[in-house]
Amino acid sequence: MFGRHHHHRRGHWAAHGGEHHGRHPFGFHGEHGGPRGRGGRMGRFFDHGDLRFVVLKLIADKPSHGYELIKAIETAAGGAYTPSPGVVYPTLTLLEELGYVTAGDAGGGKKLYTITPEGQEFLAGNAQPVRSLFERMAEAASASAAFSPQILRARENLKTALRLKLHGGQLTPEQISAVAKALDDAAGVIESI
Repeated sequence: MFGRHHHHRRGHWAAHGGEHHGRHPFGFHGEHGGPRGRGGRMGRFFDHGDLRFVVLKLIADKPSHGYELIKAIETAAGGAYTPSPGVVYPTLTLLEELGYVTAGDAGGGKKLYTITPEGQEFLAGNAQPVRSLFERMAEAASASAAFSPQILRARENLKTALRLKLHGGQLTPEQISAVAKALDDAAGVIESI
C-alpha cells in the first residue's frame, strides 16, 4: 500500500487534503480489513485514506502507540473491524512523514505518537469527514452487537425454552406468573445495561 509509489501518493494526499475524487470518500471500502476482521468477506471497512483520519483523531484525543490505536479502533467499531499492524504502522509512518504526528520513545521498543500543530490544523479542516467516520464506526458497532453470536445463541435458547414450555402442556397460574416474571426480569436487566 505504501510501497514504490509512496511519494506520489504522499504528494497527492497533501495536495488534495485527503480528498477522494470520483467515488464516495468515506464509505468503509478501502484500507485493508472488513467487518468481522481483517480482509473481511463483506468488502473492505475503510475507503482509501479514511484510516489516516481515524488514527490522527485518536492520537489527537490521546497520544498513543500502535497497539493502543489498533485496540481503540476495534473498540470504536464494536469489534466489527480490527485493523492489522500491517495497515496501522504504515499509516503512522505516513502521518509522521506528512508532519501530522511525531513519534517519541515510549519504552520497550514502542513509539508514542503525538499530534503536531499541522496535524491539528489538518483535522480541523476535515472535521466533517472525521465526524462521519466515527459515526459510521458507531453504526457498525451497533450492527455488530445485533449479530453477535453470543446474543443470537442466547436469544434462540430463550425462544426454544419458551416454545417448549408453552407447548408442553397446560401451565398452572403459578407457572404462567413465573414465566412472565422471568421474561420481565430479563427485559429489565437488558434495558439497564
